[in-house]
Amino acid sequence: MTIEEDIKQTVPFRTPYHRVMVNLMYTSNWVSDSQARLLKPFGLTLQQYNVLRILRGHYPSPAKVTDITERMLDKMSNASRLVDKLVLKKLVVRTECPSDRRAVDVVITESGLALLKRLDTYQIKWDESQEKKLTEEEAILLSKLLDRLRTE
Repeated sequence: MTIEEDIKQTVPFRTPYHRVMVNLMYTSNWVSDSQARLLKPFGLTLQQYNVLRILRGHYPSPAKVTDITERMLDKMSNASRLVDKLVLKKLVVRTECPSDRRAVDVVITESGLALLKRLDTYQIKWDESQEKKLTEEEAILLSKLLDRLRTE
């Protein structure tokens, strides 16, 4: 289905660049929605999942909240608030940084790692379903083009 059909647009886009930007936004929301549906039964938001994955990449070393913020996919997220919610779910622990008492160290727990391991199987299935839509070469090209769009 084309972007025009999906958004029921009857008037042509002004330019191919306008079309691609609308298509990117629409597709980004589509991917986010499908990922959110995958995470909902596990009681996680996309942003919380992103924090857990960042912390798994640091494991077993702690990460500072500022480091998490820098690596977040959604730059508008409040990493401190997200960490607090994950602490309540016992998926991460937060401690005062010994070298800088103003900073906070965050480490993923065994429960957090186990949850991510379960989610990995769902993520792999989702990825495999997408592999039927693009060849590996197309995925590489699309990724390169998206990288180019973000260059200034």
